[in-house]
Order: sequence, then C-alpha cells, then structure tokens
Amino acid sequence: MEATAEQKSGFVNRVLGSVERIGNKLPDPSMLFLISMFIVWIFSALLAGVEFADIDPRSGEPIRVNNLLTGAAMATFLSNMVTIFTGFAPLGVVLVAMLGVGVADEAGFFTTSIKLMLSKTAAFLLTPMVVLVGLLSHSAIDAGYVLVIPLGGIIFHAAGRHPLAGIAAAFAGVSGGFSANPLPSALDPLLQGFTQPAAQIVDPAVLVNPLGNYFFTAISSVLIISLAWFVTDRIIEPRLNRTTPMDADAEAAPEMDTISDQERRAFRWSILTMLAGVVILVLVLLPGDSPFRDAEGSLNSFSAPIMQSIVPLIFLLFLLPGVVYGFVAGTFKKSKDMVDAMTKAMEGMSYYIVMAFFCALFIYAFNTSNIGALMAVKGAAALKALALPGSVTIFGIVFLTAFVNLFVGSASAKWALLAPIFVPILMQVGISPELTQAAYRVGDSSSNIITPLMPYFPLVVVYCQRYVKSTGIGTLTSLMLPFSVVFLICWSIFLLLYWAVGLPLGFQAFYTYPPPGM
Repeated sequence: MEATAEQKSGFVNRVLGSVERIGNKLPDPSMLFLISMFIVWIFSALLAGVEFADIDPRSGEPIRVNNLLTGAAMATFLSNMVTIFTGFAPLGVVLVAMLGVGVADEAGFFTTSIKLMLSKTAAFLLTPMVVLVGLLSHSAIDAGYVLVIPLGGIIFHAAGRHPLAGIAAAFAGVSGGFSANPLPSALDPLLQGFTQPAAQIVDPAVLVNPLGNYFFTAISSVLIISLAWFVTDRIIEPRLNRTTPMDADAEAAPEMDTISDQERRAFRWSILTMLAGVVILVLVLLPGDSPFRDAEGSLNSFSAPIMQSIVPLIFLLFLLPGVVYGFVAGTFKKSKDMVDAMTKAMEGMSYYIVMAFFCALFIYAFNTSNIGALMAVKGAAALKALALPGSVTIFGIVFLTAFVNLFVGSASAKWALLAPIFVPILMQVGISPELTQAAYRVGDSSSNIITPLMPYFPLVVVYCQRYVKSTGIGTLTSLMLPFSVVFLICWSIFLLLYWAVGLPLGFQAFYTYPPPGM
C-alpha cells in the first residue's frame, strides 16, 4: 500500500529529528575542530610511512602524507599558530564587513529598509525574494554570509514567520546555490584559472572562457529559487513551527508600524549617499587605465584589485549610509555612537572568533598533512576505473565532488586538486572541460550547506542562536539537509537534461572534446 502524504511527512520529520539529536550530541563546534585536528595528527603519523602509488597532479610525484607529530612539524605549527589564526581568510572578511554592517544596523537603517521592503513585497513572495538576494550576493564574493543570511532571519521574524526558516532560505541561496547566479561573479574566473591549465595537460592549445558556464549558472538560478522556495515553505518552516519555538528572550522583531517622516527623510538621505558612492566607484572603474583593473585591463578577473576590494567596499557601502541615517534620524548624537555601534557588532562576533581560531588550526593541519589531497586522488581514481557512460560519469563527478566537499571546504582548493584529475580524464573520453567544470560546480554547491568544515558554517550557527540559543551543529544540519538532498538530485538531473537538449553552457563553450568541426 502506498504511503499517504501524512505518513511521508512523518517519516521525513523523524529522519530530520534524528539528524538534529545526533548532531547536537556532538561537542561544541570549537571542540569539534580541536578533536578533528588531533585525529588528523594521529592519522598523519600512521599514514606517513605508507607508499602510495597514486600521483599528486600538482607535483607529478607519488602522493605522500606528511607526519604532523614530528618535532619539526610541531615546532612549525607552534611558531606559526598566531599567523595561522590571523591569516584565516573568513575571519578578516567577517569582522571588517560586520563593522560597517553593525553601524547601519544600530542606526536603524536596516529596520527601516525591512519595513519598506515588507510593505512592497507580497507575503507569499518573501521566500523567493530572500533566496534571490542570496544568489545575487555571489557577485560580491562572501558578502552574503555576513549580510544576507542574518537579514533573512530578521526579515522573516519581522513578517511574523520563523526566523530560522529565513536564515535557512538565505543560507540555501548564498551557499547551496553558490554556482547559480544571473550575474557573472568572481567565482567564474577563479575556477577557469584551474580548468584551463588542467585542460592544457592534454591539449596545450585549449582555451577556456571565464564565462564558459555562464548560461548554465544563470538559468540554474531559476531552478534553485524554485527548489529553495518549496523546501522552505513546505518542509522546513512547518517543522520549525512544530518543534523549535523561539526563546522567550530572543531578539525582538522590528516593529512594522508606520514609518515616521524623520525615518523616511533619513532613509532617503542614506540611499542617496549609497548611490553617490556607487556612482563615484563606477566613474573610477570606467577608464581603461583604472588602478582597479588588472594588468590586462579586466575588472572581473580574480586578480583585479576591484575583486580584491569587495569586502572593504561592503564596509564603506554600509558604514556611510548608516552614519548618515543615524545622524538624520537622531539615533546617533555624536561620533562615539558610531564607535559604540561597531563595538556592539564585535561583541556579537566573540563566539565566532573563538570558533574561527580552532577552525583555522584544523584546516591548517588537514591541508598540511595532505590527507585531503589523498582522499581526492583516491576517489577520482576509483571513478576512472569504473569506465562508465558519459552521463553516468558526470553524475559521478557531481556526487564525488559533493562528498569531497564535506572534508575540503574551499571551492578553489578543491578544484585545484580535482581539476588536474577530472578535466584530463574526461577530455580523453570526449567530455569538454566546460562540462566537467559545470558538474563540479553543482556538486560543490549542493553540499556546502551541510558541512561544519565550511568556514562560515559556525557563523550561521551563531545567527540562529540569536533566536534559539540551543541551536547547534545538528540543528543547522537538519535544517539544511533537505535543501542539500533536493539540490543535489534535482540540479544533477537538470544538468543532464540541459546537456541532452543541447542548450549553450556559456561563452565559447562546448559539451564535447574536441569541439564539433575540429
């Protein structure tokens, strides 16, 4: 007998409840990273003496695991501990951006923005709107993690909905849909920088366009918005309403009453300030010799100074309007109020700073040991040995990437390891570098939201704790697991259908190698 919708719903809730309970029994994220680091140390010592025949594509030599428990390795670790922490990329990104965001938030700029946005957005369109903003944030690299995700919770809370559902929807858009964007992003040239050299292992004349996946990723944004909308409204929020009430002392929702004339005036002046800043930036970028362009005159390459300035620009983009809003609205009376707003923002980040310390140490150990590279090489070799049909191979690339992503969080680090393996192998069976890269992007994005090793995962836990203090790794994983599973399956099928129909992948991109007519 076929299960009823109610029985299916009950089964899903039991599975997610189990994930949450098991996950929340894990140690605090900081201790989890510390324990994981010790485990890596032990395995590095056990595997260091093993002779592996697998070739490291980065060096062309047999891959080796480095023993981290030698005296020299421990001395290096201790002498570099401070710089390992201070050099942890997400730490600076988060703190600098939050200084500006904190001023805008404390001044009241975000509250008025949300009031106006809610007054213009139909209630049933709130979820897709939040997801869309998350997708668009990819153009600003990591802006979505420090801006869009917490705003998702605030917006849902203000609309009378569960704030954790808003955080989940925003997280799904920002991270789960990392490779779905109607606009080009810095990720495009970043990945192309690894794909082209990998392709040239087989054919030195091959060139890969940085926007070789653009059409696929742009159309994928419609799919991701639709899937995230369904999962949020039909699975996540109903379950949260039943099982996860907000704390009695949770942050209050912004009042959605009438906006005062002074607030409207302050908002207009702050928006004009923001627009003036954007206009000035555009005028600076337009000249062909702009200092924000790279050596070839490009603005969208990863090495272009403008791409390296995104986080400081986010800081200014919200600091200046926030200051203007605060003084016009009267929430700021003196300059120290701005400093106090920054201080308050940093106080809210103290827990994340502690977690970032242990996360940085673990990632350093994992990368230095070479265990992550060994896992990637072994997995790719197993996939090659299967000699599967093209469509099944692409499906396998997606799922293997999603699995590796659970252990190696950085998109660039993974592709640096996998591209020299996947791209040449698949070129030799007739699959183009652009198609291989698209498969990688689907797998990488889909499992981003369920791995605590993703550098921003602990930060999202902190956002959730503003409303439900008991939120842990298990809570967030159970929230995001339905998104991950649905994205992984549906997006993979979408890629195969996209390929079968023959829609263009991107600029100067083909599905087969060599391209037709060559």
